[in-house]
Amino acid sequence: MTAFLRRLCGLFTVLGVVLGLNFFLFRLLPGDPLTVLIDPNNYSQEAKEREIALWGLDKPKHEQFAIYIKRMVSFDFGYSMTLKQPIWDLLRDLAPNTVALLLPALVLAAALGVWLGVKAALTRGSKTERLVLASSAISFSFPSFFVQLLLLLGFAYTWQIFPNRGTVSTPSPEGGEAVLDYLWHLALPLFSLVFLSFGGWALYVRNMMLKALGEDYVLMARARGLSRRQVVWRHAFRSILPPLLTIFLLSLPGVVSGAVITERVFARGGVGSFLFDAINLRDYPAIEAAFFLLALLIVGCNLLADLAYALLDPRVRRGRVH
Repeated sequence: MTAFLRRLCGLFTVLGVVLGLNFFLFRLLPGDPLTVLIDPNNYSQEAKEREIALWGLDKPKHEQFAIYIKRMVSFDFGYSMTLKQPIWDLLRDLAPNTVALLLPALVLAAALGVWLGVKAALTRGSKTERLVLASSAISFSFPSFFVQLLLLLGFAYTWQIFPNRGTVSTPSPEGGEAVLDYLWHLALPLFSLVFLSFGGWALYVRNMMLKALGEDYVLMARARGLSRRQVVWRHAFRSILPPLLTIFLLSLPGVVSGAVITERVFARGGVGSFLFDAINLRDYPAIEAAFFLLALLIVGCNLLADLAYALLDPRVRRGRVH
C-alpha cells in the first residue's frame, strides 16, 4: 500500500508539472490568438481591446494562471476562442469518431502482432519467421504520414475503392446504409494504423516468447507430457502476459496523440484534428483542455498498468520482483 501511495503521489506530481507547462509553453510561442481572431484592417483599437478583455488576455499572467487552474480542476473548460462554442460540447461530438478509429486499430494491431510474434517464435529459423521479421520491419520503418498518403494515392485516387476524405458521404445516407457508409470511410485509415503498428508488437512478442520458451518451467511442462498448445499458451505465453498488458495500456495515450496525423491526412473530424487546429490558431482554452485531458489519460493508463501488473503477477504484490 505504501508503494502504491508513493506511485500515486508521483503521478499527481507529474500531472502538476504538466499543468504548469501546458499553460506557459504555448504562451511563449511566437504569435497569439488575436492575429487570427482580429483583422487589423477591419477592427478598431476599441474592438481589439474588448476582444482582449473578453478572453482575459489583459490580466497579469499569474491571474490568468489561477483562472486556468480553476477551470482545469473543475473541468469547466469554457469556450473555444475560434469556434465560439463550449469546448466540452466540441470534444463530446468529436470523441466518438476518434475512438471508433483508434481503439479498433490498437486492438487489431496488438492481436495481429501477438499472433505473428508467437508464430515466429514457434517456427524459429523457418521461412515463416523470416517473413514475420521482414513484414514487421517494414511496418514501422516508414513515417506514418508517408504510408497513409501512399494508401490515399493508390486506393482513393487511382483506383477509387475508398473515399479520400471525411467520415460520411455527402449527402449522408440513412438507416443501415449510413452504418455501411461510415465503415467504408473508416476502413482505409483503420488499415493504415494497423499496418503501421502490428510490427512492433510482433517483434516484441517474438523476442519475449523465445526467452520464455527456454525457461526451466517451460521445459518442466514439456517433461510432464503436456500438449504443445498447453505449454505455449498456459505456461510460456501466460508468463509474458503482464508486460504485454502493461504495454497495451501505456500505448493508449500514444495512439490518441497519433490521431493528429491520421485525422489530418484523411480529413476526418475528430479530437486529433481539433487539437491540430487549436495549436495552429493559438486557441488557448482549447489547447489547454485537450492537453490536460491527454495528461489525465496518460496518468490514468500508468496507474492502471501498475494495478494490472500487480493483479497478473503475484510476485509484484508480495514485493519479490527487484
